Amino acid sequence: MDLPINRFKRALAEGEAQIGLWCSLANHVSTEVVANAGFDWLLLDTEHSPADLTTVHQQLQAVAAGSAMPIVRPPWNDTVVIKRLLDVGVQSLLIPFVQTAAEAQAAVAATRYPPDGVRGFASTTRATKFGRVPDYYARAAEEICVLVQVESRKALENLDEIAAVEGVDGVFIGPGDLSADLGHLANPGHPEVQAEIAGAVERIRTAGKAPGILTPIEAEARRWLEAGCLFVAVGADVGILARQSDALAARFKS
Repeated sequence: MDLPINRFKRALAEGEAQIGLWCSLANHVSTEVVANAGFDWLLLDTEHSPADLTTVHQQLQAVAAGSAMPIVRPPWNDTVVIKRLLDVGVQSLLIPFVQTAAEAQAAVAATRYPPDGVRGFASTTRATKFGRVPDYYARAAEEICVLVQVESRKALENLDEIAAVEGVDGVFIGPGDLSADLGHLANPGHPEVQAEIAGAVERIRTAGKAPGILTPIEAEARRWLEAGCLFVAVGADVGILARQSDALAARFKS
């Protein structure tokens, strides 16, 4: 068997914008439903959801039959957690709350085998097709995509150094936490926050890395795509379910 190709990583490298959906329902059935909706990627979230390693494993199995590529956000920039996610077959990771180049380097190192990193060795994991990909260890890094999330004032101060880290494929701007740290809690649309995001997108592009962002507001999503963002999440499964169920009930109960 051959090493699975990471179409998402290759698309970013070629400058092709990728449209995604946030998945926080932590369920393989809902993931399977949206896997063939037409999105390029799905973010399987374990930072702000009840999902765990078993949940992600099941979601990866569900999404395998779909057209969207899975990205997993671990709860933290943790070498052990990242190792376990890689072993169950995750090829793209969004590492939250990276504030320095050293933290970005640690994230990359967690995805690489020695001597290039600190990833632990295991021979019969799902990632290796249970030992059926003979050259997995030599080639794994080719298909692993590392995205780091900047979401604080400190991260913005260090953005150029973060984006310059070898092995970082893209930098995602977290508008929610960033707005909070800039003094505009729950208001990512504030002009100051928007200006900081715009500046960050330009700096990430200048560094030759792919910028990314999440916004459920269509006009904003299109604006960030026009500004050069290459991976944009345009909604979330929880939001779709909540807002559409609210609207359906209201039509009959009002």
